[in-house]
Amino acid sequence: MNRLMNRLMNRLTTLLPTPARRLVGHELRVLVSLAMWVTRRRHGMRDGAGDLAFGHARGQAAIMYGLTFVCVVEAFGMAVLLRNWPTAHAVMLVIDIYSVTLMLGIHAASVTRPHVLSPDALRVRQGAHHDLRIPLARIAAVRAERLFTHEPADGVLDLPVASTTSLTLELAGPVTAVGFLGKRREVTTVRLHADEPDQLIAALRERLAALPDLGRPHAGAN
Repeated sequence: MNRLMNRLMNRLTTLLPTPARRLVGHELRVLVSLAMWVTRRRHGMRDGAGDLAFGHARGQAAIMYGLTFVCVVEAFGMAVLLRNWPTAHAVMLVIDIYSVTLMLGIHAASVTRPHVLSPDALRVRQGAHHDLRIPLARIAAVRAERLFTHEPADGVLDLPVASTTSLTLELAGPVTAVGFLGKRREVTTVRLHADEPDQLIAALRERLAALPDLGRPHAGAN
């Protein structure tokens, strides 16, 4: 399934400008995530590689299910209102079914695309919207920090879930983050959410402690 999506994305690269390609790619990732959710698979986990997964979808589940329920109610209401206009009814039915599928797919993307801690990197996600690989050697400090507001700032990448981040990474050097529409920028601070932030911090510090000490700053609590 991932290979099929990669082939589609390669074909789109030659046909669409970057913003449109990013939008279409996001839709494809959402739909693929829905299929992965049904089959209980997770994206980015390698068998036998020592990868650890840390979820970040729990905080938004109630909101996403509530919005999906609203979409279903709206679809039923429109079906009743347009029952005497078959063409309009059919068009709205397709739109409503896709809207419900998209809402479920957005949540499925968060469930099936967890943060992944590998022996040499931390891959942080925000559903199908953001995916950033941070080499462990680049992490200078990690701390638990629950924030509910996030002011835009240079060099800071915020990846909230339900408007909340629960831990902060300070980097020893910049990494390149790619925005939703393809804009690239250098970041040295990453704020993200994890369902179990203490477990992620403990596992990350353990992996950092196992790295060769080549002058890299130690990841303290700050």
